[in-house]
Amino acid sequence: MDPQNDTRISEFFLLGFSDAPELQPLIFGLFLSMYLISVFGNLLIILAINSDSHLHTPMYFFLSNLSFVDICFTSTTIPKMLWNIQTQSKVITYEGCITQMYFFVLFAVLDDLLLTVMAYDRFVAICHPLHYMVIMNPWLCGVLVLVSWIMGVLNSLLQSLTVLDLTFCEDLEIPQFFCELNQVIQLACSDTFLNNTMIYFTSLLLAIGPLAGILYSYYKIISLIYRIASAQEKYKAFSTCASHLLVVSLFYCTSLGVYLGSAGTHSSHSSATASVMYTVVTPMLNPFIYSLRNKDIKRALKAFMGQQL
Repeated sequence: MDPQNDTRISEFFLLGFSDAPELQPLIFGLFLSMYLISVFGNLLIILAINSDSHLHTPMYFFLSNLSFVDICFTSTTIPKMLWNIQTQSKVITYEGCITQMYFFVLFAVLDDLLLTVMAYDRFVAICHPLHYMVIMNPWLCGVLVLVSWIMGVLNSLLQSLTVLDLTFCEDLEIPQFFCELNQVIQLACSDTFLNNTMIYFTSLLLAIGPLAGILYSYYKIISLIYRIASAQEKYKAFSTCASHLLVVSLFYCTSLGVYLGSAGTHSSHSSATASVMYTVVTPMLNPFIYSLRNKDIKRALKAFMGQQL
């Protein structure tokens, strides 16, 4: 290996989107708008739930945690991208890249685990309604969220520490608008076997595992709904989990689409554009999905807004 490859690098370059100067104001305005909508939308959900005592239930407790994670998720990547566009720079420091990568992986995993916990909550509510408040007691709800955070933190810490041991070559261009774990590892000129093994193992444990749990929960829910005689009861049961099912579909379809699609394309712009779907668009849409189909959230939002006026 060439000696210059063993030196500690100080920065990476985020290629991001189009380099055309005339498109930069449009890209900046578009992403600033989506970021503000995402932050304020999820913040309103949190404030509405906390201000309404009728919403102090397990389902809305998990929803408020999901909204908080979505705010952090978008805040990990978008502000840096907006700053780079504003300063006409593509640079991110080595330390900044590792930090961004750590928090991105953390909040992505938390999103995944919280959606799984919410699926279990809906399973208990619909399949075991008489025992719902006993099973989903405050202690269990707190433990489920705490375990999700612990698993997310440990996973992010392990992934980041293994990246710190890598040495990098002269090509330090990341074909993304943020430091994405796979893209950073591909730039290394040292052995990445441990890193790739960690990614595959954690993908099975923290992505495929939760997805299997969600699918099983909804299999049991749908099976029960079809056995319910009344059409009104079927509609009521399905409406309680329709919003969550839509959010789950958006999260998994967009994220899987990005990673499956990235295997067949080497275009930095197409990869970055595809990543926008699960890093920006999905967290932005979640507040609308949960509020537009939920009368309780609508009522709480109106009451909260009325108190502020």
